[in-house]
Amino acid sequence: MANPFVHIELQTRDLAKAKDFYSRLFDWKLEDVPVSGAGMPYTMINVGEGTGGDMFTNPDPSIPPHWLAYVGVDDIRASTARARDLGATVLQDVMQIGDFGWLSVIRDPTGAVIAMWQPKMAA
Repeated sequence: MANPFVHIELQTRDLAKAKDFYSRLFDWKLEDVPVSGAGMPYTMINVGEGTGGDMFTNPDPSIPPHWLAYVGVDDIRASTARARDLGATVLQDVMQIGDFGWLSVIRDPTGAVIAMWQPKMAA
């Protein structure tokens, strides 16, 4: 795998305002979807061609609104461990997201934050 960017998400404090702004600015098609266990609205971003994403209200008031990019990996556990070995701080260890796949979030040695994603393969 070439480890492409596969997803991007907006974590915001005002989901309604973000949805209004980005749908009007870029003509993005937005779809609210239920996510079991999330306990919050989750909005998928359909951009047509290119990398899509999502947006949601981050419940932690200490985290400012931001965009987070996800890189696709074949083995989330091995990639997260390798990042740690290379000096990254693991902010969110490997976590399963419903029946979709697994994510982890790291802060690289320079201080930048990025996420990794391993999709669950269809049986």
